[in-house]
Amino acid sequence: MKLLRTTLAALCMSSSLAATAATPQPAVVTLKVHHFMPNDSVTQREFLQPWADRISRESGGRIRFHFFPAMQLGGKPSQLVDQVRDGTADIVWTLPGYTSGNFPLTGAFELPFMNRTAEASSQAMWDFLQAHGQQEYRGMQLLATHLTDSVVLHSRKQPIRSMADFAGLKLRTANPVQSRLISLFGGQPQAMPINPVPAALARGLLDGAAVPWDVVTSVKLQERVKHHTEMAEGMPKLMHAALVLAMNKARYDGLPDDLKQIIDANSGRALSARAGRLWDTGVVETGRQRARERNNEIHFLAADEQQRWMDAARSLDGDWVTEVESKGYRDGAGLLREARQLVTKYSGQAAR
Repeated sequence: MKLLRTTLAALCMSSSLAATAATPQPAVVTLKVHHFMPNDSVTQREFLQPWADRISRESGGRIRFHFFPAMQLGGKPSQLVDQVRDGTADIVWTLPGYTSGNFPLTGAFELPFMNRTAEASSQAMWDFLQAHGQQEYRGMQLLATHLTDSVVLHSRKQPIRSMADFAGLKLRTANPVQSRLISLFGGQPQAMPINPVPAALARGLLDGAAVPWDVVTSVKLQERVKHHTEMAEGMPKLMHAALVLAMNKARYDGLPDDLKQIIDANSGRALSARAGRLWDTGVVETGRQRARERNNEIHFLAADEQQRWMDAARSLDGDWVTEVESKGYRDGAGLLREARQLVTKYSGQAAR
């Protein structure tokens, strides 16, 4: 009898082990994330990594992320959109403005004096692109849309306190809208990538640059200039750069439903707002602090002077309307009006 019980127990254990072995274990999904900022940047350290950690934790480790910062998968930043579409990367964080002609609707949120805070306008951009951005973001699943901190004017020798101060200044610009704005103000725009800018300033090839604080600290621009000009407090900011976190659409669609739900729950408008808030606060304060450590001067425009700048920049709104209509979109003025209404909506919510 004892032998029988032992035999039965062994058979039961064997059956149990066989059943366990036969039960398929959930597959682990590893997603490649590619972007152009350094590994120690705010983007990686305070935005993308915490986002990835939350998803990995909530999925019980079934979703993992392999980060490739600083273009480690190869190519140029302007190619990140193509890389996520063709599957070279599963997810990219990128600046659509690198190929601005392909993303005219996104460009509405980069117009001068469009935004007051990145947090509010990042949410507005999410809603706007969910409604109208299907063509621009074909082949992609948008996970977040957000703005950087505002562009600030940085100059080597003289502060920029009025429109007259732009005369003759060679200022680095990042996209066509920035270049047109600097020209309107009387400056000489110099379009170039950010990496050569510090050396160009040191050699006197540039008098300054139009970049956000986030970029200033990443390339130590505060060591090459003495003056930083921000907009009047409480008034719209000069302009912002729009960024997106996007996933290859086929890769997203191929995930199990429960994993898609986890990604969705940690993305969208809420993630967009969180990113905007990060750039509004921590990034700006860090940039100002680095400038003060160099004994640089931070200037704020007078409100009446800023109004003159805003009046001069209005023609760029018409340029945007013409551009989007040339791309086949109807009623560009109506689209711009809707974008502004969304900015006003979320700015009002933030003020309450």
